[in-house]
Amino acid sequence: MGIPTEPIGSIPRPAELLAAQQSHAQGHIDDTELAAYADRAVADTIARLEKLGSPVVTDGEQSKPSFATYPLSGQSALAPDGAVIPFADGHTRQLPRLTAGPFRYTVPAARYLDDARRHASVPVKQAVIAPSALSLLYPSDGIDGYPREAFLNDLADQAEADIRGCLDGGAHAVQLDFTEGRLALKLDPSGTVLDDFVALNNRVLDRFSETERARIGVHTCPGADQDSTHSADVDYTELLPKLFRLRAGIFYLQLAGEPDPDRVLATVAEHAPAGARLFIGVIDPVDPVVETPEQVRDRVLAAARHLPADRLGTCDDCGFAPFADDTSTSRDTAFAKIQARIEGTAAAARDLGL
Repeated sequence: MGIPTEPIGSIPRPAELLAAQQSHAQGHIDDTELAAYADRAVADTIARLEKLGSPVVTDGEQSKPSFATYPLSGQSALAPDGAVIPFADGHTRQLPRLTAGPFRYTVPAARYLDDARRHASVPVKQAVIAPSALSLLYPSDGIDGYPREAFLNDLADQAEADIRGCLDGGAHAVQLDFTEGRLALKLDPSGTVLDDFVALNNRVLDRFSETERARIGVHTCPGADQDSTHSADVDYTELLPKLFRLRAGIFYLQLAGEPDPDRVLATVAEHAPAGARLFIGVIDPVDPVVETPEQVRDRVLAAARHLPADRLGTCDDCGFAPFADDTSTSRDTAFAKIQARIEGTAAAARDLGL
C-alpha cells in the first residue's frame, strides 16, 4: 500500500520565466510570449517531479502571480491598498482592496489544471485559495451599494465553482490553501476571526457531497515567504481543534518546522476527524538545509506513533515560492528537498510494513 506523498504547491520559477515576467511587466513581451515561457516552466516542473518518482504532481504554480491572487488577474475593481500581512523578518505582503461589486473570479484554477494535465502522466493535484483568504479583500468601511453579506454570497459561489471546476476537470485532489488560519489567531487571539473563517469555508464545503469532499483537502501553515513566516509564534495547538471543524476529507499539516512536533501530533490525534487523510509536513521550505531521507523517515515514524498509519501521508510544510518573485530558495534546492521527502517516505513505509 505504501504511504502517499504529495507536494503542497509552489516551486521556485526558473530564471528565464522570472526574466520573462519582468519583461512582460515592462511591456517588452506580450501575453502570448509570456504564456509560452510559463508553459515551458510547467512542463519542466512536472517532468522533474515525475523523474523523482512523485506519485502525484502539481504545476508548481509556475504561471500564478501568487497562490492567493491568481483568481483576480485582470480584475478592474481593485485598489492596491488592501490588508497588509507582516512577516517575522520585517517584510510585508499587501493584498488588493475590492472597490466595487459584484465579486467575480476572472481566472479559474481549472485553467492551470488543464495546462498541467497536458504535461503529466501521473495524477495532478490542484491548489486553490480558500474563500476565507479572499474575504480579506472586502474593506472594513464597506462598499456603497454592495454590502458585505452580498460579497460573501458571491465569494462562496465563486469558490464553489473554482473547486468544482477542478474536480470535474480531473484533479486527483483539490487543496484549499488556508495559511490565514494561524494568522487569524495572531490578529485576533479571541478566535472570533478564525471562527468566521471556518464558517465561511464550511459554507462552501457543505455544497459538496461526502464523496467529493474525500477529494478536497485543506492546507495550513504559518506562511513561508522569503524564508520567513507570518504566524509561527502562534501556538499551533490553539489552531488545530478549530481547523478540524472544517468539513474536508484531507488535511495537509505543517509539522517539520515545529519545535515540539510530538505535542502537535498529540493534538492532531485528539481532534482530527475520523476517516480523514492526514498529510504530515516532513520538509521545511524555510530551512535552507536539505533534509536527508533518513530525517524524513524518522519524522514519518514519529507521526505513526500518534496517528493511524493507514491514514497517514506526507507533504512539504508549505509551498517553496508562494509569490512569484520569491527567490529565497533555489529551484534545485526545492527539488532536492522533494527527493528527500519521496525517498524518506518510502523508507518509512517499508519500516512500517506498508
